[in-house]
Amino acid sequence: MSKTKTPPDTDFHLSLLRAYIDSANDGIFVVCDEMKFHVANRLLTSWLGETEETLSAHQRRLPITRFFGDTDNKKLFKKQFQTVLGGKPVRFECRLEPKHGEPRWVEISMNKVDVEGGDLVIGVVRDITERAEMMALVNHHARYDDLTGLVNRREFERRLHELFESAKSRNAEHVLLYLDLDQFKIVNDTCGHMAGDELLRQLSARTREHIRANDTMARLGGDEFGVLLESCSVERGLEIAETLRRTIAGFRFQWEQRSFDVGVSIGACAITSKSESPATVLSNADAACYVAKDKGRNRVQLYFGGRDCTLKRTEMSWVARLNRALEENRLCLYYQKIVPVGAPREGSEHFEVLLRLIDEAGNVVAPGVFLPAAEKYNLMPVIDRWVVHHLLSGNDEFHRRLNSGGNVSCSINLSGASLNDERFPAFLKEQIALSRIPPQALCFEITETVTISNLPRASAFMRELKEIGCCISLDDFGSGMSSFGYLKSLPIDYLKIDGLLVRNIANDLTDLAMVESINRIGHIMGLLTIAEFVENDAILAKLREIGVDYAQGFGLHMPEPL
Repeated sequence: MSKTKTPPDTDFHLSLLRAYIDSANDGIFVVCDEMKFHVANRLLTSWLGETEETLSAHQRRLPITRFFGDTDNKKLFKKQFQTVLGGKPVRFECRLEPKHGEPRWVEISMNKVDVEGGDLVIGVVRDITERAEMMALVNHHARYDDLTGLVNRREFERRLHELFESAKSRNAEHVLLYLDLDQFKIVNDTCGHMAGDELLRQLSARTREHIRANDTMARLGGDEFGVLLESCSVERGLEIAETLRRTIAGFRFQWEQRSFDVGVSIGACAITSKSESPATVLSNADAACYVAKDKGRNRVQLYFGGRDCTLKRTEMSWVARLNRALEENRLCLYYQKIVPVGAPREGSEHFEVLLRLIDEAGNVVAPGVFLPAAEKYNLMPVIDRWVVHHLLSGNDEFHRRLNSGGNVSCSINLSGASLNDERFPAFLKEQIALSRIPPQALCFEITETVTISNLPRASAFMRELKEIGCCISLDDFGSGMSSFGYLKSLPIDYLKIDGLLVRNIANDLTDLAMVESINRIGHIMGLLTIAEFVENDAILAKLREIGVDYAQGFGLHMPEPL
């Protein structure tokens, strides 16, 4: 009996099929329902570091799961394989880690094929290592700070949110630490940003050695850091905070021929089931950190809801609210008249521009509520620029009054931060030129405290404004009762007497004598005097007796929108 032979055309097609799968740019495999190899093409065997004969030897077939070294990847493959056996094709990513080949990230596509001998699964394996590594790098940059290698703010806030949720759901207790370096600016200013960066790198490496393995340390921005202490009591959290403080305080930074001591202020806040929100926890720790700074720096402060921490949180909340108000254009300008104490002067008008804020509910907020926070957190330059720009460019009625040709003067307050900004005079001159308002109609008010804190700079700034024709008023004079001597060196036009002295002159002889003395010396020097806080006729009568030139206050004119 002759043996049955495979037809020649069948051999040809099998050879053609084999040539096709071996020339493919992807790995190809066929496995049985036990995940054991039947076929592996040339590329896949090279990746696995095995021959096809070894993989698919009869009765010694190897399972494909042997080549997933990681337990999670094995579980993933088995789960996807069961889906395929159920009749659904799959595509997923995992990591091959063969014993005799290089590890690589792959994308596997699988489908089931029904054959006479049982179910087979055909798979296509595509190398995505380059893409996966690129994505891993992108993901790393999205979660970690490039300079220090610590977690960045976004990832820190995500983990904070997780701890907050666990505190709520499991009644767990955690602690957040907020760290702010005390002497970082000195290093940056004296040695440059390269030195500052190196200091941050060294301190980051040094301090993370002292936190537990399951805790998170992050760089939140600049020289500010956060630490999340998971499953940690307040008492233990404060111990860790103190260890970090001592570690940083004991560090001496060397740069070229210089060395620097560095300190840190740390705010701590518990994360419990009673915590309001992740943002509140972070804000509380930040507020406690600033209280630590106010108390002398280089110390740990727990947020406990006391007066100091609450006031600090209120200040800091105003920073965020002010920034939103600036973005949403919710600042607005008011004005208050400055009136002659003696007989009115025909065609003369003098008023001061005042700032107000419209809050989220539409209420008008006085500057005494939000300006202290703006001054402390360096927002005054932005606010001063906003006032100047909107005043000089956006009010037709204001322009008409100042260009009327009469004796009209508008006073504008400037902060110490703007006084020290070397670019501010150029900005001011540009805005005045664009507005086409006569410079003589503008009077800039600078407080006595700001002036004497940097007298050379203040004097130079005033002279720049005087050169283009503006007037200068020295505001709150007498608040510090400084020497009158420095007045000789200042090119000022008005001396504005501090309202805290003025408001009691009808009842307090000492205050009356001080105001009278300031007024007399001002007149001797050829200055016009203005009294603030004039709230009633009795005060006005006293001012008239001693010969003050102008008065301003609620008793004369309530501020109104400009």
